Amino acid sequence: MAVNLRTPLEVFSVFKLTTRERWDIGTPLVMATLSVIGVAFIYSAQYSVSASSWKMQIVWLVAGIMIYLATSLVDYRFWLRVIHWFYAGCLLLLLLVLFFGVERYGAQRWLSLGGVSLQPSEPAKAAVLLVAATILMREKVGTVMQSLGVLGKLALAVGIPMFLILLQPDLKSVIVLPPMVFSMLYVSRLSTRFFVGALAAFMVVIGTVAWDASRYINFMEENNYSYVRDRGKYEPHSFVPFKDYQRNRIISFTNPDKIDPMGISWNQRQSLISVGSGGLLGKGWTEGTQAQLGYLPRAVAHNDFIFSVIAEEKGLLGSLTVLSLFGLMLFNGIRIAGLARDRFGTLIALGVTVLFSVHVFVNIAMTIGLVPITGIPLPFISYGGSFLLSCCLLQGLVQSVYRFRKDFT
Repeated sequence: MAVNLRTPLEVFSVFKLTTRERWDIGTPLVMATLSVIGVAFIYSAQYSVSASSWKMQIVWLVAGIMIYLATSLVDYRFWLRVIHWFYAGCLLLLLLVLFFGVERYGAQRWLSLGGVSLQPSEPAKAAVLLVAATILMREKVGTVMQSLGVLGKLALAVGIPMFLILLQPDLKSVIVLPPMVFSMLYVSRLSTRFFVGALAAFMVVIGTVAWDASRYINFMEENNYSYVRDRGKYEPHSFVPFKDYQRNRIISFTNPDKIDPMGISWNQRQSLISVGSGGLLGKGWTEGTQAQLGYLPRAVAHNDFIFSVIAEEKGLLGSLTVLSLFGLMLFNGIRIAGLARDRFGTLIALGVTVLFSVHVFVNIAMTIGLVPITGIPLPFISYGGSFLLSCCLLQGLVQSVYRFRKDFT
């Protein structure tokens, strides 16, 4: 059978299921296993201070299970009728957080609702996914010239929430969206010229950021400023809309000697020690010294750097186990995208899978020094209620695509 390489997802459509079961069991089992691992190592990361974050994670997990089941039981085509309301609601939350949000660590990203904090950027990811899938399903995509109208609508629909998220500022939630949207455009058969142009534009952006970081280094040194103490000094002199702490993260990756090792680069240095000291089998659960002694800061050990705790306490085998579980989840997402009954289902399943792929890759690469620190959490393992609920919602959409799929012959 000939396979069109331009649409590789079609490869997976030939795997016809041999049973009539309506539920895909693989992904829920992986989600449950990862969630248990997450609770266990959130507990371990805060063991020395007897914090109760792991208990709150269980509460969020119960709520996430309900969201997952509810989303799975609803035909995914239902979102075609209500996406404009869901999208508008998410935009409203993004606007509200700018005026009434709770400020933490210099960012205004959370809304406090009855003592519970909600991060509006998380449901906005699902809104962007669904609105992009809706546009690409309803509009014809061909050459770049034929698709200018579609690309304009898509740019507006995706760009508005991205801009509002950047204002918080929350760069980590923004950088996961473009790969998701571009993957959906790719399977929609958009001309290759578009992706070539997008790659060129991306390289220009990277070059501009690098140039701005170089100017930032010169400015700080000429004025004898501290990278840690004198934040905000350079921002009025730059047209690149980054905060100084974001520039510091880039410099701590590209030129760590310029940054005070007790400052912005401290977390990544301690993370590397955690991962490297785990060995093959690790030091044992709750026995890792980096998190227990506070070298890996307790403010980040149970969320952004939870993989470092796992690597130190369960070693290479534990790390590979986590990676294998994510690999199964991502492969199953692509398989379901190939089994989808229509274009809308394919776009949803693929978009969710790429979004999770970016989260997994960037988070783990961040902990081992392959990319700058971004603060992107690890799905189902990192502590965080809004993020966990968002993950359950997105995976519920994939399950819905599977449950209401069309049988292939």
